Amino acid sequence: MAALYACTKCNQRFPFEALSQGQQLCKECRIAHPMVKCTYCRTEFQQESKTNTICKKCAQNVKLYGTPKPCQYCNIIAAFIGNKCQRCTNSEKRHGPPQPCEQCKQQCAFDRKDDRRKVDGKLLCWLCTLSYKRVLQKTREQRKQLGSSSHSSLSQKEQLTRLSSSHYNSQKTLSTSSLQNEIPKKKAKFDSISTNGDSFSPDLALDSPGTDHFVIITQLKEEVASLKKVLHQKDQLILDKEKKITELRAEFQYQESQMRTKMNQMEKTHKDLVEQLQARNRELMKQVSALSKGKKPAMTSP
Repeated sequence: MAALYACTKCNQRFPFEALSQGQQLCKECRIAHPMVKCTYCRTEFQQESKTNTICKKCAQNVKLYGTPKPCQYCNIIAAFIGNKCQRCTNSEKRHGPPQPCEQCKQQCAFDRKDDRRKVDGKLLCWLCTLSYKRVLQKTREQRKQLGSSSHSSLSQKEQLTRLSSSHYNSQKTLSTSSLQNEIPKKKAKFDSISTNGDSFSPDLALDSPGTDHFVIITQLKEEVASLKKVLHQKDQLILDKEKKITELRAEFQYQESQMRTKMNQMEKTHKDLVEQLQARNRELMKQVSALSKGKKPAMTSP
């Protein structure tokens, strides 16, 4: 039986192929809670309802500070305090004043003095970096689909290569006799050409031009097949790692659920014990009060 993995939203278990990449959501949760961009800060968040168009952080800031203004650096409508958004304010404190973005040409890119944080060696702002990452993710998905489709058609291409090679060998065998008959005529012609000072090679002329083309095509096909095989192995490795991450997430959620249940049980037991002690204390107080008045207290069960 195939392994089942938990959805990160509803915690129901599904096959790995039925969950989305990254968020690991089932089909129903993807439809009910899609990923949308916040109207103000432009960050992606999981939409709880269709009327909810801003993230929780921006909703809290709207209650505290009111409707935001456009940031003077990135022009994102997220400046709740002053004229700069919180992202640009923090980046300016850490990395200094902003510089022009090489993609959108706005004065909103911050140089972190680290070439590894740049995108293809370019200094980009936050929005352009997100756009680049989305394009890169889409390209990876297309490569993965291409690798799966090419793997199924690889055997067919190999069969066609064998058929074409066998067909070429048969044609070469059939044309051998005709070539042997024409060799004396061509040799005399080449001798006359060589006497005129031409350096043309008769061996090169006797070779069929289709042979070289066929060899080159075969080599290219073999290189393409080997590259597709390597790409398929890389995609399979990435898929295995994603499965492992999903398993760890499911295990973590299971442990968290068990811990929460145990804590609730302990809290309930503690509450019952406190109530019993309070009832016992009230009963003892009644006995002490009766003794202080000179009355004989009623016997109570221990």
